[in-house]
Amino acid sequence: MSLGLTRTASSKRRIARRPQLSEDVAGRIRQQIVTGVLPPGSFVRIEEAAVELGVSATPVREALVALRGEGLVEQVPHRGYRVNELSAQDVDDIFWLQGTIAGTLAGRAASVITSEHLEQLTALNDGLRDAVARADTESVEYYEFEFHKCVNKVAGGMKLAWFLLGAVKYTPRLYATDKRWGDDAVRSHEQLIDAFERHDTEAAADVMRRQFREWDIR
Repeated sequence: MSLGLTRTASSKRRIARRPQLSEDVAGRIRQQIVTGVLPPGSFVRIEEAAVELGVSATPVREALVALRGEGLVEQVPHRGYRVNELSAQDVDDIFWLQGTIAGTLAGRAASVITSEHLEQLTALNDGLRDAVARADTESVEYYEFEFHKCVNKVAGGMKLAWFLLGAVKYTPRLYATDKRWGDDAVRSHEQLIDAFERHDTEAAADVMRRQFREWDIR
């Protein structure tokens, strides 16, 4: 089965050659798996994937070995790598983990946040609102990422933020194309900023946990 990476505009872009090339290839294939473009049971063949991504076979091979270690694919002799099923419980666990970590970081941020940080978060949320209205998927992803990155920096829990980033790798990017989700995210951010202004640690943690639970769009 073809890797199917030409189905979306973002997937048409060839991956630039740089040291972390195999990580980029793994990220591209991982997203195809979690979004269902590569369904359970389908095969990813090294040579085909290399041609479609415009890279050599080596980074594809390295990427698939890494994805096998994550349990997303399994190697089948003489056939390639077969996509494993991502169960409903797996999805629930991923969002629970993200919500738990992000909620903890938001609670910490609420106790130390400054007016400058609040201005920055407000500006980022304004950017997200505009991107959602324009259906600009890339900008939606950018502002959403930068908003949460800012919260995590304020919280100062770099190890927790690192674990959160690891979990986010398994979040389907489909949410960025969903206007309903985008509108909800903007409102959630407004509620979070309000909790930050009051330095309400419990409310901030709860708002953040709820936002991640609502990402479960199965």
